[in-house]
Amino acid sequence: MFRQIMLSAALLSAALLSGCASVPMADATTDAQAKQFVAPKEAANLYIYRNETFGTAVKMPVLVDGMAVGDTVAHSYILKQVTPGSHTLTSKSENDATLTLSTEAGKNYYVWQEVKMGLLLARSKLSQVSEEEGKQGVMESKLVK
Repeated sequence: MFRQIMLSAALLSAALLSGCASVPMADATTDAQAKQFVAPKEAANLYIYRNETFGTAVKMPVLVDGMAVGDTVAHSYILKQVTPGSHTLTSKSENDATLTLSTEAGKNYYVWQEVKMGLLLARSKLSQVSEEEGKQGVMESKLVK
C-alpha cells in the first residue's frame, strides 16, 4: 500500500513537472537591454535565473526582502535593481529556499534558481554564481515582465 502511494506521488510529481507554465514576458528589446549587463552607479542588479528545462510546468514566485518581484518558469530570469546592502531572496515552492547576499552599487549579482524534485510539488534551491556562469545562464533565458 505504501509503495503504491509513493509511486502515485512520484507519477503526479513527474506529470506536474513535465507540463508547461507561462508568465508574462518582456519584449525582445527590453530583454536585449537587460542582457547588456550594465549596472546603475547608485544601485546593484540582481539577475535571478532558471535556465533549466526541468520543471517547465511550475511557476516559482520570487521575493526580494519579502516583496514579490515575479514568477520564474523554465528558461526565464528576473532582473531587479536593489540598493547597496544586505538582501534576502526567497524562492517559494514546496520548500521556501532563501539566500542572503550583500550588494555594492554598480555591480551585477547572479542567482541560479534550481528546480528539484519534491515529494508532491517541485522544490527549489538558490545559489549565488560567478559572473561568467550567471551571464551564460541569463543569455540562455528570457526576461520576465
